[in-house]
Amino acid sequence: MHNTTRLLATILFALAFICTTAAHAAEGSFPVEIRVDAAATRGPLRPIWRFFGGDEPNYTYMKDGERLLAQLGELKPREVYFRTHNLLTSGDGTPALKWGSTNAYTESAAGEPIYYWTITDRIFDTLLERGVRPYVQIGFMPEALSTHPQPYRHEWRPGLPYNTISTGWRYPPKDYDKWRELVYQWTRHCIERYGVDEVNGWYWETWNEANSLPDGYWGGTREEFFKLHDYAVDGVRRALPTARVGGPHSAGDGGDFTRAFLEHSMRGKNFATGERGTPLDFVAFHAKGAPTHVDGHVRMGIAAQLATIDRGFGIVASFPELKQTPIVIGESDPEGCAACQGPMFSYRNGTVYSSYTAASFARKHDLADKHGVAFDGAVTWAFEFEDQPYFAGFRQLASNGIPLPVLNIFRMFSRMGGDRLAVTSSGEIPLQEMIERGVRDRPDVAALASRAGDEVAILAWHYHDDDVAGPDAEVALTIDQLPAEWAAAEVRHYRIDDLHSNAYAAWRRMGSPIAPSQEQYRELQAASELTLLEDPAAIELAKQAGRLAFRLPRQGVSLLLMRPKASP
Repeated sequence: MHNTTRLLATILFALAFICTTAAHAAEGSFPVEIRVDAAATRGPLRPIWRFFGGDEPNYTYMKDGERLLAQLGELKPREVYFRTHNLLTSGDGTPALKWGSTNAYTESAAGEPIYYWTITDRIFDTLLERGVRPYVQIGFMPEALSTHPQPYRHEWRPGLPYNTISTGWRYPPKDYDKWRELVYQWTRHCIERYGVDEVNGWYWETWNEANSLPDGYWGGTREEFFKLHDYAVDGVRRALPTARVGGPHSAGDGGDFTRAFLEHSMRGKNFATGERGTPLDFVAFHAKGAPTHVDGHVRMGIAAQLATIDRGFGIVASFPELKQTPIVIGESDPEGCAACQGPMFSYRNGTVYSSYTAASFARKHDLADKHGVAFDGAVTWAFEFEDQPYFAGFRQLASNGIPLPVLNIFRMFSRMGGDRLAVTSSGEIPLQEMIERGVRDRPDVAALASRAGDEVAILAWHYHDDDVAGPDAEVALTIDQLPAEWAAAEVRHYRIDDLHSNAYAAWRRMGSPIAPSQEQYRELQAASELTLLEDPAAIELAKQAGRLAFRLPRQGVSLLLMRPKASP
């Protein structure tokens, strides 16, 4: 009897799905079947999304920066981290694109160190008060310590050659002992201000992309960077022997540079102590996509980013002693310049960015499984740019205090947890194909699922590299092996698309006002919230299985939260 009932329910669902897809055939939609096994786990669903960052540290304590940090902190209080450049850069603290400063270190006329923590304290206070913890980047070089200090502050702006940012802050110190003492004094100050337990929870790393030669972030040799790092780690660990330290935060997977750094950290002679090796609590490298502008539209380059992660994980896995060492992808984005503008960056305000983020983060889990590495997280290098035009085209999470659709992906991620579940989809692009070719021939319609207690969460996306119109996916979703005691389930369906959770689309419908009125601003704020596609609905279950059908537009993302329905 039970088998007959289950078979009948399956047939009726299939017939309904066939009828629905046939009704939309004239509109060009296509069917996709997604199946979630609620009893087949793939280990814990790590909250790899909980890291963010930006070049400009002084934006953190400005009005919209404080608001955005509060929203990030709400996602997972005290487990969200923020990484930023320029924490030791000399200057008066005035922010600018690709710039920041704290004036942490100067020298007297006699060459004696002068430490000044007011601005770094303000940055860290602002983070911590909002539930966000520092991911401390030790850099860049204070003007008084730089071997090539002039010119020091750059005047880069969008459109100018990118290498004009490379000024006196990028060079090695003229005195490594003073560099170590600066790091020691800073760490000790943080302990005195925030306590050992708090600082023990931070990440500490040296510099940024020291392999990006000749005009990138580091103006010294590879060996000079290793020396810089050894002295910095020695300063941190002298103040706090249990501090979490790592690196190298290479540009891309780093190749030979990363291998040499790891070899030096494990077996090389420590420049600061003369001993063997340098403490390494986590490994970090960066991974970026490669969008282009073709035929009047942006074409994303997800393949480039995933291929970099694949190689980076492979490098770490090639060292057996590092297989259980946590990995952080220190900057993980669709491309490499948050402050740049232009046609190839036109994806940033809308749903291409959000669907790309959903699809790429899910594949990061798969790549970690492939290599058997301990994947800790990925830093989304996007924050906000204060007092810029609305939706100016920067890579950011919010514009003028209004969250963009991509922030709602992280809100979705934050509602998932527990165990990661096995998922199959007839519309997914196989991982290796995506690494080699991206998402070009057909869209990627797939899902990530988790189960925590009495809640099953399914994140489904419809992604394509090309930012052009395309047919909707008619999704038939089956969730098998639900608990036997569930007779029915309540489903809440959240959506990001042109009509939901999308302030940018709402702004465009307003006529793209340069200066929205107070009423319009309130409307944009409301449109920026993560919203339900429809009212919560109850579904009957047949033999521990639930079935749903919904239409998912191109570049749309859905989050479905399923709980047992309470008895009336």
